[in-house]
Amino acid sequence: MTERLADISARIDGVRQLGAVVNAMRGIAAARAQQARTQLTAVDSYASTIAAAIGRAITLAPSTRYDGARTSMRPALVLFCAEQGFAGAFSERVLDAAVADLATSELFLIGTRGAAVAAERNVTTSWQSAMPSHSLGVPKLADRIAAALYARIGTGEIDRLDAVFSRWQPGDGMHIERRRLFPLDMTSFPRPANTDTPLVNLPSEQLLSGLTADYLHAQLCSAALHAFAAENEARMAAMASARHQIERQLSTLQATQRLVRQEEITAEIIELAAGETASQGDSG
Repeated sequence: MTERLADISARIDGVRQLGAVVNAMRGIAAARAQQARTQLTAVDSYASTIAAAIGRAITLAPSTRYDGARTSMRPALVLFCAEQGFAGAFSERVLDAAVADLATSELFLIGTRGAAVAAERNVTTSWQSAMPSHSLGVPKLADRIAAALYARIGTGEIDRLDAVFSRWQPGDGMHIERRRLFPLDMTSFPRPANTDTPLVNLPSEQLLSGLTADYLHAQLCSAALHAFAAENEARMAAMASARHQIERQLSTLQATQRLVRQEEITAEIIELAAGETASQGDSG
């Protein structure tokens, strides 16, 4: 009986330690998600500024042809999957959303855990990279993605690029978004209400090329930050579920511990009573 009680007590200690780990993981995920959301505000503002500049630059090069709506023969996808585990079916949902195009597109996959899931599904990728552990590393990740993309665009290996990533909406959970990154639809950029010609120091086409490169980088950062925040939100949800399960298990073990302790006390009382009865019988 004593050994059983000691075993239950050890299991309770183990479950409590696991609960502490789960709480720590949940806290880290919450902090990272909040930081990414804050940075998203800055990136969105930056992208809006560049979009306005592109709209003005387009007016300087009215003869330039924009064929963003042409039919693509060499598509590519950037898939933002999970970097770590304990995030539910995060990577699976991203891959499922793009399943119709996986076999016909060149794939750029972000996320170590996502790469493992893709390998399990026999999905072949052309380029892979880990998601940074902190959101401050996202701009450098965008640099690496852009460099790999430009190398293939320059050789004609791809002529269209979409990003597939997760977004987390408060109260609505996670959903998958697909966003066109290249070629840009120049008709979607706002034209300036002020028709005054701005002072520029670069040829209009060179200026427009530089601005569109900056805009692509901003869009890559935005997609990566959304994915980073969504992964951590998914991990928070998974840890909350694990916490509830731990609390239920702990409650069950504590109830068992009380029952075993009561049985142990009862057994001791019965043993003492039996001993007293035997002692009185010997005296008589």
